Amino acid sequence: MRVIIGLTGGIGSGKSTVANEFKALGVEVVDADLVAREVVAPGQPALAEIELYFGKEVIDESSGLNRAMLRQIIFSSDQKKQWLNNLLHPLIREALLAQLAQAESQYVILEAPLLLENKLTQYTDFTLVVDVPETLQIERAMQRDNNSRAQIQAIIDAQISRSERRQQADYIIDNSKSDLVALKEQVKMLHLQFLSIQK
Repeated sequence: MRVIIGLTGGIGSGKSTVANEFKALGVEVVDADLVAREVVAPGQPALAEIELYFGKEVIDESSGLNRAMLRQIIFSSDQKKQWLNNLLHPLIREALLAQLAQAESQYVILEAPLLLENKLTQYTDFTLVVDVPETLQIERAMQRDNNSRAQIQAIIDAQISRSERRQQADYIIDNSKSDLVALKEQVKMLHLQFLSIQK
């Protein structure tokens, strides 16, 4: 089994940019967000179960999941949120593990915003955190998503704190400079380190 690096960071930290730099170096990246979308894609059994439980209003006109509507419903009901988590978490884990097992690069990256919160570190060997100050997270996420400061702050508050994330990191990438050249350099250095790790 190859080495699995868990890649995480708060909203607006630049996780995806870092993941893309690793991909450019030939490293396979399994994206937990993408897998989470795949398990509820049209035609998947999980989507049918969600429709049965929540009703037709959580299905959009293209027969896909109406995420905004579902988010609204589960935010106001812990019980419904728990039901959804109980359905999806095992399916997502299964799909993640299958994709990690199929990876053929020398090491593989599991990119997951909630890597630490969802205890996905039990499947990884090391944790790599992309770190930026909270003020910068808010600025970048507001620019990128057109969300309000309050919305971004709520997402940050729902995730573990920056200091906790840093404490749990084996490796940290500082992405506070907004300098892609410096970021590429940090990724390259880590890439060489990861290649030398033997399991």
